[in-house]
Amino acid sequence: QVHLVESGGGLVQAGGSLRLSCAAPRRPFSSYDMAWYRRAPGKEREFIATINWNGRNTRYADSVKGRFTISRDNSKKTLYLQMDRLQPEDTAIYYCHEDFDVGYWGQGTQVTVSA
Repeated sequence: QVHLVESGGGLVQAGGSLRLSCAAPRRPFSSYDMAWYRRAPGKEREFIATINWNGRNTRYADSVKGRFTISRDNSKKTLYLQMDRLQPEDTAIYYCHEDFDVGYWGQGTQVTVSA
C-alpha cells in the first residue's frame, strides 16, 4: 500500500523552477514533521529540507538554502518543495519522508536539470 505519493518532477533547464508535491491522504499528516530527501546517480541519499508539524519551523541543507522552499498544507495533507534556480547538480530522484525513525517514504519523483 502506498502511503506517500510524490508528483511534480520532470525535465527543466538550468535556472528554471519546479514544484514537487507529496500527498498523504490516508496518513495522520498533521501529526508528523515531514522532510524531503534526494538521491543523485551514484551518490548516497541526501537530506534536503524538513518542516515541523505546523509548518512554523523549517531547516535546509546548505546546498539548497535560498533556492528551495519547503511548505505544507495540513488541510490537504500535502507537502511541497518549491525549487528555484535549479542547477544540473540538482538532478536526482526526490523523496518525501515522514520525519521520524520508522516514518514512511514515498516512491520518488525524478527531477532532471539540463545545462
